[in-house]
Amino acid sequence: MITVSNVSLQFGKRKLFSEVNVIFSPGNCYGLIGANGSGKSTFLNVLSGEIESTGGEVSIAKGKRLSVLKQDHFAFDAYSVLTTVIMGHRRLYDVMMEKEAIYAKPEFSDADGLRASELEGEFAEMGGWNAEPDAAKLLSEVGVPPEMHSLLMSQLEGGFKVRVLLAQALFGNPDILLLDEPTNHLDVETCMWLEEFLSRFDNTAIVVSHDRHFLDNVCTHIADIDYGKIKMHAGNYTFWSESSQLAARQRSEMNRKLEDRRRELEEFIARFGSNLSKARQATSRKKILDKLTVEDIEPSSRRYPYVHFEQEREVGNDLLTVEGLSKSVDGQVMFSELAFTIEKGEKVAFVGPYELARTTLFQILMGESDADAGAFKWGSSTRRAYFPKDNAAYFDAPLSMVDWLSQYSEDKSESFIRGFLGKVLFSGEESLKAVNVLSGGERVRCMLARMMLMKPNVVILDEPTNHLDLESITSLNKGLERFKGSLLLSSHDHELVQTVANRIIEITPKGVINRVNTTYDDYLADARIKQLRRELYS
Repeated sequence: MITVSNVSLQFGKRKLFSEVNVIFSPGNCYGLIGANGSGKSTFLNVLSGEIESTGGEVSIAKGKRLSVLKQDHFAFDAYSVLTTVIMGHRRLYDVMMEKEAIYAKPEFSDADGLRASELEGEFAEMGGWNAEPDAAKLLSEVGVPPEMHSLLMSQLEGGFKVRVLLAQALFGNPDILLLDEPTNHLDVETCMWLEEFLSRFDNTAIVVSHDRHFLDNVCTHIADIDYGKIKMHAGNYTFWSESSQLAARQRSEMNRKLEDRRRELEEFIARFGSNLSKARQATSRKKILDKLTVEDIEPSSRRYPYVHFEQEREVGNDLLTVEGLSKSVDGQVMFSELAFTIEKGEKVAFVGPYELARTTLFQILMGESDADAGAFKWGSSTRRAYFPKDNAAYFDAPLSMVDWLSQYSEDKSESFIRGFLGKVLFSGEESLKAVNVLSGGERVRCMLARMMLMKPNVVILDEPTNHLDLESITSLNKGLERFKGSLLLSSHDHELVQTVANRIIEITPKGVINRVNTTYDDYLADARIKQLRRELYS
């Protein structure tokens, strides 16, 4: 158990938290959420002791071990991969090092013998004899192959370092586990493995993540940072999001009878509970929801942007044809002889482990790069709106948001532009802010506003959820579900791909896997697809 009592944190005049009181109990996984800049990562650092609070205290039950997913990818460069993982259990590693130092002495005194005996006992009690095989097993499960286990961390690429540090955090069954964005740089199989691991984890886990699918599959509670306070809510992210929005709507409808409001909330709780049958933690979540009362559901102060794409006209039957497209970047093959046809109404998710391949494909399709071979053709009736992964070039002029957005609008009136900016949460003086000083999330919302004004019938999105908070991701997700046109999408957000796409194209080193009329989960579960993927990645 970890108890937070009256914790406050202030940097200069800025208060991040004020008198936070919360308890994190064993057997639960807590999703720590909050708007960008609300202090989620900072709060984890307060819990781990890396940052000292300006008031209050954090107490951990006596004898309990806390483990943290390290963010410094270079801190262990001098150590081997296997040793780095074992260092996740610091006391076990220290005992191993002290033992080795004693046994390496040229002369072995009686005192050394006594100390070695004590260390051997502690070593055995901590499961030290299984440390190396356990660490090796963890590494393999997170996708680090055996041939890398003896390498120095400095010899690994960034993606593999992330996996090693994840294995380090999980090693030795810690009593309290703090994970900050643990799914970053993980492929879908490793993400699914981590979800399964946390679903079986019997101790206390606290995670920060922008991956709604991950939060839904692992969390029993949501800890919401809002206005410097932290409120605890039973259930996973989707339950918190939908129930808080329902409560907020009810509060705004002052004329609704109290009994009608109560009945609607009770029906919502019952309906959500029945939908947990397929969730990995269904039993534990159901027990939590069974204890939930209507009074426990409170409205959130969070604001959701409005994302809605309208078509100026419907696209014709000929949308996009790609024939024999090939491209290499810096000597590395991105794809070869790529061929497919996309038809009206299809929402296609391009997936695979290599983001650069998908980005390169989109750049070619949008005329920003040339293919080495092959050709493609857009239908003459297509009206395309494109969201590139790197959108910096759109914001290099010192224009206000009003002036910037008016470039893309037929209606140039300031009242219309301000109203449109208001839909994506820029109101009042905010809309006069210069676009060249916007944050990453603000830029994304501006780009979405620009794309909505274009009234496209084809939307192309390359990793649109990067830099967005959970509320904006949810709004984008719903907007794309409603969109009547066609979609080309590349995203690491599992929930977005699962709920929006009706076709999957996976770009692999040896070709493509093309599956129509399917969801992402069905695609991943298909035994024939699994076998084909193994062959193409071997």
